[in-house]
Amino acid sequence: MRWETDAPPPGAVPARGSVPALDGVPARGPVPTLGGVPAQGPAPVRGAAARPGSEGERALQQRLDTTARADRFYDEQVLDRLNSRMREFIARQEMFFLATADRRGECDNTFRAGPPGFLRVFDDRTLAYPEYRGNGVLASLGNIEENPHVGLLLVDFVRDRIGLHVNGRARLLDDAELRAERPGVPVDPVPGRRAVIWVEITVEEAYVHCSKHIPRLRRADPPRPRGAVDREGDPVGRSGRAAPGETDGDRERDWGTDDHRRKGGDFFGAAAQAPQRRAERATAHHERWHREVRRTLDRAERPDLAVGQPFTHWFG
Repeated sequence: MRWETDAPPPGAVPARGSVPALDGVPARGPVPTLGGVPAQGPAPVRGAAARPGSEGERALQQRLDTTARADRFYDEQVLDRLNSRMREFIARQEMFFLATADRRGECDNTFRAGPPGFLRVFDDRTLAYPEYRGNGVLASLGNIEENPHVGLLLVDFVRDRIGLHVNGRARLLDDAELRAERPGVPVDPVPGRRAVIWVEITVEEAYVHCSKHIPRLRRADPPRPRGAVDREGDPVGRSGRAAPGETDGDRERDWGTDDHRRKGGDFFGAAAQAPQRRAERATAHHERWHREVRRTLDRAERPDLAVGQPFTHWFG
């Protein structure tokens, strides 16, 4: 993947940090400003355009004397497509983390889960996953509409204790549109796992996340089938309680539910505090309005304003 010249070879996929704009969307968003002045970024690193990564990471590599180590990692581990082992690894994962950003570069990170293979591998450059019914905010999809760059992190905490980064560009497709392009995709039998929309990802980078800091976890027993009851006699996945000695992992997940309690309720207490936040916002708005009115009246009463003077700079 690493290029030895400033210009990539014909047909090569540009490295992260050097991807051109797509349909008018900046590759990394507009240049941030401080008081209207462009923020000072790192000085360009010699030859940086020929290597993966951003100018910022290359500058820090020089500063912290890790350039040789980083170049070895780029050369040995960073691919511009998925090799066979990566494809096999992805096909058996049940979750991943997804990073997106809007056109201003403001970031969002989220979690996606499904049965093994829900993140579908179509070929060495193409992945897709279904978006299930959620809270209706659509933050990740909204970011993708503005900025197609995405970063996926898949971590196997149980079997291999290893991770895989996949970076690329995403596009949104309706379920019918994806199935027209990929007629072999089966329909999920679980209604809550029917795709609201699909996210298709064109792979630009794939590389390992080393195991040294990944905790090893133990898988709970497989979830019991719908219709089973717990020791309290309540349907599994509906009671909100686990039987003695069981964990939440023993109960079936409620895919796509809108039930407040089955989604976790107000676990962090944010909804309970919402009335107070609304009252504080209303008070702050009233106080701002009152200050502006008082300021306007004070300026109108200034003796240095001559009769007939135009209403210029009153609010300046």
